[in-house]
Amino acid sequence: MHVQPDPAAVASPAGPKSRPTLRQLAELSGVSIKTASRVLNGEQWVAAETAERVLAAAEQLGFRRNAIARELRAGARSSSVGLIIGDVSNPFYARIARGAERLLRAQGKQLITASTDEDSAVEYSLISDMLDRRVSALMIVTSSSDHSYLEAERQLGVPMIFLDRPAEDLDADTIVLDNRGGTRQAIDHLLAQGHRRIGLVGDLSRLSTHRERIGGFESAMTEAGIQGWDRYLRTESHDLDSAAAAVRDLLALPERPTAIFTANNRITIGAMRALRDLADPPALVGFDDFDLADLLGVTVVAHDPERMGELGAELVTSRLDGDLQPPRRIVLPTHLIARGSGERSVPRD
Repeated sequence: MHVQPDPAAVASPAGPKSRPTLRQLAELSGVSIKTASRVLNGEQWVAAETAERVLAAAEQLGFRRNAIARELRAGARSSSVGLIIGDVSNPFYARIARGAERLLRAQGKQLITASTDEDSAVEYSLISDMLDRRVSALMIVTSSSDHSYLEAERQLGVPMIFLDRPAEDLDADTIVLDNRGGTRQAIDHLLAQGHRRIGLVGDLSRLSTHRERIGGFESAMTEAGIQGWDRYLRTESHDLDSAAAAVRDLLALPERPTAIFTANNRITIGAMRALRDLADPPALVGFDDFDLADLLGVTVVAHDPERMGELGAELVTSRLDGDLQPPRRIVLPTHLIARGSGERSVPRD
């Protein structure tokens, strides 16, 4: 069936045409707006010839339904789930998103991901925008300590799952890593090989993951009877350059550390840049596995970020299906993978 083109929908030399509207579709197909809407929504009691004419016009115009607007007019939430992460360039967050997206897609839901760059103001803005768009649920890797503004939405039934870092002032489902235990695995591994001067290069001190890993480091060193461990502690290393600078600072000490523990994957890579030209580098163990770590021989404390994303998506689905159990806290295990860098011997003085 041929439908005469609508002159208003043809692009002009001045620029691209605007997106066609439902009104234009109705006019082109010779029906009312209500009838055009019924055809697009697949409703019954529309004549086959009329439906064919509307669909032909929609194809000619390149008309696309605004599914979000339709859902909001019906008073429903969208089929989208929001995921707020700290840094889209970090493979750790990419793997969380991959695990969540795979499961949600199987449930007919779409994952919308946004990055805060660890800025609490940006986090607030992104979450507010997603709630305005009526996402059905939120998964949040938070960089903020204030979540009180989310309580009203939680009371309205919007599931909120906190990943990697718990909310400090909101009772919500939480999935975290065994940060203290994983750090102790790394430090105990180095202590067992005779290392006593062990440096730690950590992330932003305001992050709960950083504080927990520092706690694991402190307890392991204290129980080993090592005094003055804090002089080998460096924090606020959130990117490759600051991590490399922190390692160089440790290496410049009169009694430099014989081993270094790096508190996340990006810090580990920054540390490797600082160590690459040394003939006798200190032992190195990093928290988080990363691509090529096996080929580079880097000893790491590993875990499963994709499983964290999957569990978050499972909780979302369960809550949306009516699960009213009290909020859950899930702690994912870690394990040490020895590949060589963490097994370097203590140099003789």
